[in-house]
Amino acid sequence: MPTGPTHDDTGASAVEYGLLITGIAAVIAAAVFLFGGAVLNLFSDSCQSVAAHVSTTCT
Repeated sequence: MPTGPTHDDTGASAVEYGLLITGIAAVIAAAVFLFGGAVLNLFSDSCQSVAAHVSTTCT
């Protein structure tokens, strides 16, 4: 009499990892969409602040 599981679970872990990666990617995409403008402005302000003290321009 078999002592192990009677059904095959070999692909379950791959599916679970795929769903986990998809969820993480969705969170990253949402964060970039929501906070992208604020981060761009932060770096732009930093560049302008540095450029004010050094003879260069921001691109």
